[in-house]
Amino acid sequence: MQHSTYFDFSTTVKATVLVMISCVSIAGTVTAQDQPVGDAARGQAYFQVACAVCHSPVLGSNNTVIIKQGPSLAGVIGRKAGSSAHFNYSKAMTDAGLTWDAKSLFKFLENPMAVMPGTIMPMPIPDATNRADVIAYLSTLKIPEGVTLNYQVILPSNAGTDPNDWPRQAPGVKHHFIEEELPRPYATTAAGNGPKVVPEPTNAFLSVPAGFTVKTFAKGLSNPRLMRTAPNGDLFIAETGRNRIRIIRTTDGADAPTVNQIFVEGLNRPFGISFYPPGENPQWIYVANNNSVVRFAYHNGDLITTNAPEVIVAKLSETTGGHSTRDVVFSRDGKRMFISVGSGSNVAEQMGKKTPEEIRAWEAENGVGAAWGQEAHRAAILVTDPEGHEPLHPFANGIRNGVGLAVNAETGDLWVSTNERDGLGDNLVPDYVSRVKEGGFYGWPWYYLGDHEDPRHAGARPDLAGQVMVPDVMEQAHSASLQMTFYTATNGVAAFPAEYQGDAFVAMHGSWNRNLRTGYKIARVRLNHGVPTGGYEDFLTGFVADDRNVWGRPVGVTVAHDGALLVTEDGNGTLWRIAPKP
Repeated sequence: MQHSTYFDFSTTVKATVLVMISCVSIAGTVTAQDQPVGDAARGQAYFQVACAVCHSPVLGSNNTVIIKQGPSLAGVIGRKAGSSAHFNYSKAMTDAGLTWDAKSLFKFLENPMAVMPGTIMPMPIPDATNRADVIAYLSTLKIPEGVTLNYQVILPSNAGTDPNDWPRQAPGVKHHFIEEELPRPYATTAAGNGPKVVPEPTNAFLSVPAGFTVKTFAKGLSNPRLMRTAPNGDLFIAETGRNRIRIIRTTDGADAPTVNQIFVEGLNRPFGISFYPPGENPQWIYVANNNSVVRFAYHNGDLITTNAPEVIVAKLSETTGGHSTRDVVFSRDGKRMFISVGSGSNVAEQMGKKTPEEIRAWEAENGVGAAWGQEAHRAAILVTDPEGHEPLHPFANGIRNGVGLAVNAETGDLWVSTNERDGLGDNLVPDYVSRVKEGGFYGWPWYYLGDHEDPRHAGARPDLAGQVMVPDVMEQAHSASLQMTFYTATNGVAAFPAEYQGDAFVAMHGSWNRNLRTGYKIARVRLNHGVPTGGYEDFLTGFVADDRNVWGRPVGVTVAHDGALLVTEDGNGTLWRIAPKP
């Protein structure tokens, strides 16, 4: 049994901090002189679609403060930025010295990272009317006068023995989860245990398997996310918060870049990057924006593009809030383009209901298990052709947030790296990497990992029982599985031993909805001719400083031209190189 330490910040009213991480405060009266006059009712509707996956707008029962991936926005009027208790704000936010009013918030939400470089608030509200509406709505959310919140905080202990917890992570430690051993929902309480990202400690030490080295390759990147290697060896890194893509060039075996510059900017929250056609001589570089796919003319060696983007898919879905990352890859033969689109919510709380007849008609067009309403064309992998001529439609449904896509060069299988849902306890629901079956349904939001019904949708879709795919490799719940790549280098000065050939590497960004941290590492998935052989094992660990603080959050992983494995992390904006010892 794990022991917890309790701190009571009491006075009058009991409030328990529940789940997730926090964002901003709101205040002020909207005036026509400063910005459009907002409509609170419209703002509430927009908030539910675009913001509620990260922020609770209200207090829970007994004035409970509900912390999600962002802070509760109840009672934020007139509050100092970065001052809400028990949220791990960025240094940029806590140092801002702002007390939010409508005018400063209106500017901040237009482009958070431009106004406050270093903030971890990633989602802008570009439309001025929507911003004004949201501010009008949030300005109505007040804590009752005279109420003083009493925070009871449960701090995690590392005294347990679970090998999935961060203190027991180490290269070679194996993890294997199976459907039959999943815990019941709510076996543990849900946690709001977001990390505080700190600068790299002086005694920081990353661990890799014996026979390998890991070194800093580049610093000073801005919110580096997904990364892909061009056929000529150049590295392309999505700096999502800055709406741009960076290119890094290096020579084989080098410990630092020779070129480090911006390839293109002015995008819209770019994440996925892919080269087309497959092979050694691409003609295009495709970019998955937040709600579109564009491409630029490209030839090996191009260091900058001066071309305007060509729009291939103008709109992926009707809504863009919630999960914002989109990846794009091509089938091995180059005939199909796959695009991942995550859900707009945790578990489709606002999706609404359909009659059985309406469901049959909807699924006839969109596939088994397709979500609808605000979640239409979301929690899915979509497919079209590389020119975007074929109508965009789901390839597979029920994949809550398939952040990373990859195509296995040996088998041609499409794989996905997926963030599953939150709020059911420390060990539910496991994230996963898996081959994706065309027409397959992977459970969200009604089921998970086979016929396990989500209690929040109990009895809603009995017709789906027996149709839910079980993914290939389950990962520790809340690991935040992001990009994945297959190791295919067979030569080069930094090529891995032959035993790694064909295996997958997965970046785990790290947990917030778990009492004791997990993730914050690179994992290895062993494959035999493209077929998983079991679970996965730790490969790169050491980014967690202690129970509260982390100094690195892995996002991107790719294989360099010389065979080294490269890893981006967005906590401190660094790029790491893993290679066999000389």
